[in-house]
Amino acid sequence: MKLLWIDLNCSYSHSSLALPALHAQLMHRNGIEWEVVRTTIGEHPGVVASAISMCHPDVVAATAWLFTHEQLLHIVTRVKALLPQVTVILGGPEFLGDNENYMRSYPEVNCVLRGEGELSFSRWVDVWDTPSQWHIVEGLCYMYGGNYHDGGWARNMQFDAMKAPECSPFFVWNKPFVQLETTRGCFNTCAFCVSGAGDPVRLLDVDTIRQRLDHICERGIRDVRILDRTFNSNPSRAIALLELFETYHSKLRFHLEIHPALLPHAVRKVLASLPRGLLHLEAGIQSLRQEVLDCSLRKGSLQQTLDGLRFLCSLPNVATHADLIAGLPQYTLKQLYEDICTLVGYSVDELQIESLKLLPGTVMRHRAEEWGIRYSPLPPYEVLHTDSIDSVELQEARRLSRLIDAYYNTPAWQQITRRLILGEDTFLHHFLGYLTEHNYIDQPMSLERRGEILYQYCCDNYSQYVTDVTVAWVEAGMSLKKRPAEKVRTKRMKPPVKWEIIYGEYVPSLRLCFLPIDADHGLWFGYDTTSQCPTPIFKAWGKQESVG
Repeated sequence: MKLLWIDLNCSYSHSSLALPALHAQLMHRNGIEWEVVRTTIGEHPGVVASAISMCHPDVVAATAWLFTHEQLLHIVTRVKALLPQVTVILGGPEFLGDNENYMRSYPEVNCVLRGEGELSFSRWVDVWDTPSQWHIVEGLCYMYGGNYHDGGWARNMQFDAMKAPECSPFFVWNKPFVQLETTRGCFNTCAFCVSGAGDPVRLLDVDTIRQRLDHICERGIRDVRILDRTFNSNPSRAIALLELFETYHSKLRFHLEIHPALLPHAVRKVLASLPRGLLHLEAGIQSLRQEVLDCSLRKGSLQQTLDGLRFLCSLPNVATHADLIAGLPQYTLKQLYEDICTLVGYSVDELQIESLKLLPGTVMRHRAEEWGIRYSPLPPYEVLHTDSIDSVELQEARRLSRLIDAYYNTPAWQQITRRLILGEDTFLHHFLGYLTEHNYIDQPMSLERRGEILYQYCCDNYSQYVTDVTVAWVEAGMSLKKRPAEKVRTKRMKPPVKWEIIYGEYVPSLRLCFLPIDADHGLWFGYDTTSQCPTPIFKAWGKQESVG
């Protein structure tokens, strides 16, 4: 059998674990010839289908998820037209729900696999050319003799015994990061999540994780994303893994999910002791409203969550990301704005505003009508209206997400954006209206362009913040010849007799510039003339003694 895998991703910086995870279990099986075609959603499906057809496979396989599913169908239908006898099998999170309508709507797809695929795919390979035997494959859904057959849900209870994806030659080592799945299943029951279906939690032991991290280190990888839905649900295990991660300081950086409500003293003590830059934490928040969390079936006390988040955001050695989900039942746009201000007040390092998507197989999708949720029937299944937020407000939430990404989540503009959000009650609403009215909000904007827009906006509306925008502009290394730096003096600047150093060390070779703040004083910035670095390495407060 010649099996061809369509490795379809959103961009070439992403990679999926599906192919290497499946191949690792079958790599020593005789009689299978593997091929792979790697592509992205930006490539023309006809080009991809042509490349596949030239390989003349017996089986075409792929995994589908929200943002690749539509493109995958375009590819698969073309492949089936070119190779009518080829057998197409798909898997992935798109098939965790009721698959009968899908199988009847897309006859080009011979079968789909619901659930965890390692063991079931291996069984299917044994009978791929005998559809009358497909019923033995757990999780397999397909049409046979005009009738729909549903194989239930495939669960891999031998997760810790599986061969690691890194063992496969199809594992991709040349991307910006690699993923390491340390846990399968989740203790939480979030109604919007595909992991909230009550799957039993299965773990890799710490020694196995250490061996795999050693392998990753040997390959020269720097960033590792730990796939564990709630890393700290077991405090003793969380401590053991945090201590393990610390042994890779200066070699690896770890990105992982954490539940801020589950942070006992022992876990906090270890987190506070870790070296700077080791961890990037994704703190699951979703909403700061208890009634919304209760309706979403999310476990964990809101007050404990807020207390844990305050602690995480207070740590100077850890970067903390938080998210809010517009469109959750009982969640209003007004509450979303208020929750953004609260999280900004906590000084979260990143804030993501997502639109709720009703994923196949989730409780929320099953109960959508009951909860008054209307959503798109096509991927990515975004919520269009609820009893608490209408379609116009959801579009405002989408634009608000873009504002937060462009300004708050951008280091150059984060501090000034935080000051504006916390200092001016109407800023978020008014600035969003300004960006929308001038058609900026949906345009790609460079770092400088965002600064120029914010500077003009503050000149027109919040003149007391204009100098703060200029300081952010200078410290981000932007051009001193452009308007946000119009008050900066650069020519033949001589240092004062006395100044108060804020950071850096002054040496005579520095190129100086001066930003007046009041009649007598201002900020001095110094640039290293021996390097190409555009950002100042020295900052001080003092008088402008002399201009030559």
